Amino acid sequence: MAATSGTSATTVAAATTAKSKDKKSQEEIYAEFQQLRNQQRNLINNLNTLEMDLKEHKTVIDTLKTVEPGRKCFRLIGGVLCDQTVEVVLPQLVTNKEQLEKLIETGKDQITKKGLEINQFKDEYNIKIRGQDGAAGPGAGKENVDDKSAAPPSANRNVLVGQL
Repeated sequence: MAATSGTSATTVAAATTAKSKDKKSQEEIYAEFQQLRNQQRNLINNLNTLEMDLKEHKTVIDTLKTVEPGRKCFRLIGGVLCDQTVEVVLPQLVTNKEQLEKLIETGKDQITKKGLEINQFKDEYNIKIRGQDGAAGPGAGKENVDDKSAAPPSANRNVLVGQL
């Protein structure tokens, strides 16, 4: 009888250890998922910044095309205001604009890949996000139908997936 109770105690201890490992792995999974989402958010923020810079470059280029080439203009380079002419600045701006366009395309590809990585991670660990893919509670659908002032369903999404 003593041998049986010793084995039983070992089994209980092993089960307890397995549960604590599962809990720790759940926390690690959550942390890794959050890290992936934060990386995607950072990529999106960087892309938005690049797109704003591109828009500014296009505006300045369009404006400078209407001005005579010998006219004086100022350009801010690394925090220093430089006095140059339009004929010198315009080709530099066009080159910068082309580089920004390439960076934006690369950024879009990175965001798409990160979204696929997040989806794969969600599928692998069976992660559900509240308010997405019907993972909300049974009453959630009723509340959205009854409350006309509620935000649109797209506002509840936490992960951007797909091509921009």
